[in-house]
Amino acid sequence: MEVEEPEDVETPEEKEATAVARKEPPRIWRLEESVVNRIAAGEVVQRPSSVVKELVENSLDAGATSISVVVKDGGLKLIQVSDNGHGIRYEDLPILCERHTTSKLSTFEDLQTIKSMGFRGEALASMTYVGHVTVTTITEGQLHGYRVSYRDGVMEQEPRPCAAVKGTQIMVENLFYNMIARRKNLQNSNDDYPKVVDLISRFAIHYMNVSFSCRKHGANRADVHTVAAFSRLEAIRNVYGVTVARDLLEITVSDDNPACSVFNMDGFVSNANYMAKKTTMVLFINDRLVECTALKRAIEVVYSATLPKASKPFIYMSINLPPEHVDVNIHPTKREVSLLNQESIVDRIQNAIESKLMSSNTTRTFISQPINSTTICPFGGKKETQPNSPFSGTKSQKVPVSKMVRTDSRDPFGRLHAYMPDLSLSQHEKRSDLTSVRHAVRLRRNPKEASDLNSLHELAREIDSDVHTSLWDIVKNCTYIGLADDTFALLQHETYLYLMNVVNVSKELMYQQAVRKFCHFNAIQLSDPAPIQELLMMALKEEDLESPDDECDDLKKKIAEVDWEDERECFQTISAAIANFYAMHPPILPNPSGSGIQFYKKTKDQASYDLTTSANIEEDIIDQDLLAEAETTWAQREWSIQHVLFPAMRLFLKPPKVMATNGTFVQVASLEKLYKIFERC
Repeated sequence: MEVEEPEDVETPEEKEATAVARKEPPRIWRLEESVVNRIAAGEVVQRPSSVVKELVENSLDAGATSISVVVKDGGLKLIQVSDNGHGIRYEDLPILCERHTTSKLSTFEDLQTIKSMGFRGEALASMTYVGHVTVTTITEGQLHGYRVSYRDGVMEQEPRPCAAVKGTQIMVENLFYNMIARRKNLQNSNDDYPKVVDLISRFAIHYMNVSFSCRKHGANRADVHTVAAFSRLEAIRNVYGVTVARDLLEITVSDDNPACSVFNMDGFVSNANYMAKKTTMVLFINDRLVECTALKRAIEVVYSATLPKASKPFIYMSINLPPEHVDVNIHPTKREVSLLNQESIVDRIQNAIESKLMSSNTTRTFISQPINSTTICPFGGKKETQPNSPFSGTKSQKVPVSKMVRTDSRDPFGRLHAYMPDLSLSQHEKRSDLTSVRHAVRLRRNPKEASDLNSLHELAREIDSDVHTSLWDIVKNCTYIGLADDTFALLQHETYLYLMNVVNVSKELMYQQAVRKFCHFNAIQLSDPAPIQELLMMALKEEDLESPDDECDDLKKKIAEVDWEDERECFQTISAAIANFYAMHPPILPNPSGSGIQFYKKTKDQASYDLTTSANIEEDIIDQDLLAEAETTWAQREWSIQHVLFPAMRLFLKPPKVMATNGTFVQVASLEKLYKIFERC
């Protein structure tokens, strides 16, 4: 009987052949085109902000002056970018979203001198492989536009005619619908929309002539909304706010040495007063938004020795180099570029910033937080703890509407004069005067108060011991609002509005300054000693012309104001006399506003002799010369109160206790009480 061998049993020769085959390397396959495209798309489109960046750059390349961005669910559901650029030709729509189709270059040599932001033709193609793309466009001269949808780089149907406005609108929906892991990861992230807002903000401060808008889908208000700005600093102020713009220094650096580096840079960097938890660096190289880690680290090294611990700078820079010195094709998303002579450029910029900061040290200010976080209402010694005080030390909570303070101390639009016609000095004169005043205040912030006279020390101690602590807190942290009348000014502290007697405050401020700096005033060296007695006599005679017979008595009364015998009393009375002289009394000429204009009307007799007047003398005739003098005088007084008295008061005044009860400071309104009244209405 014969037994048949199973068919699946291998012979020794076959086993040997199988073993040899298993040791061979695996075969290399050519990937399908769809797989290749999705791999490339995953590199170019990393997250929703990458899509926004590519589309905004395309809009800028198209010459757009208005760009609007709408985002839904962080960009996963919808990204819509609309512009008013030159649009897309109808003939180009079939290949618009194919890979490596572009209008920016045609040969490899063009890449060496590329000036546009897009050039590879991968952005739109990549979006079609990871999302649903719809394009609506119209070119100049067309009666209607066209709308077409794309999937995997090709049109889903022929372009359809539609109504459209000038330019192009691109919508990317259901981003990463076919990349499950990435979509889930982004859905759990809350920083995608803030990244988009930050991106648009950076473009907005560089492209000043382009208006940008960025908002969430369905929102009535845009999170970024800019219009064309007149200057770079204005653009930064519009986007990042006044608190950032006020602490910036302009900086320029250039080099034209071909052996070292050829570039020019202009921008703004923060000074020593700026404080933030992270570095904000907005860098454009040849108008392309990029990052440069080496430059960022070099600048942070400079600031680490200048800023307080854990504080970071704000930097905006625009660097221009010859196009052939920049390699733009080193990163899939074009986020980074490679520069010729990069080390030399970084060193030049680093040294320039260091020199700029060293030369601006005189502008540094330090804000001290008062220990007492209470305020008074009214000034009777009773103190209320403010639950929203920034110095309370408790965990910050959402501030109720009735306690919101809507006046920014550095924003002029919170003050009364912003709503009144400007009758004061010219802008140039005010700016130069304000600069000189601030320079003088800086020089006096840290005076040498040492003195060898015990009487001055005693007077200074009396000032310190008589301070009303709650009123002092108000004075140091108040906001100037405007003038209420000839004597009182309005100021705000937290949620309270106060009237302040300008004459009393300026007199007390000058008295305290005279006492503390008596030995440190600038001296004028006279060749011969001044005859004090004769000068006093001349001054007193000038004042007492109406009663010449009683000159001696009046002289004694005037001189009796100063005790020349006792040292302590002498310094005290002299300081009081100096304070009264420099106090901000109302001008002699009446205030021309309101009923004060009556003083400047000429009488009928005066008008009849005025050859320039008309025959009808029944009408009121204004003395224009006298009126102009009065308006200038009162405008200068208000300017001095706002820009001289208030800054000096916040720095130097220690209000005595009597000011809380003698009407120098009077509370006139409380935001909480006003809120209750309006609620009833």
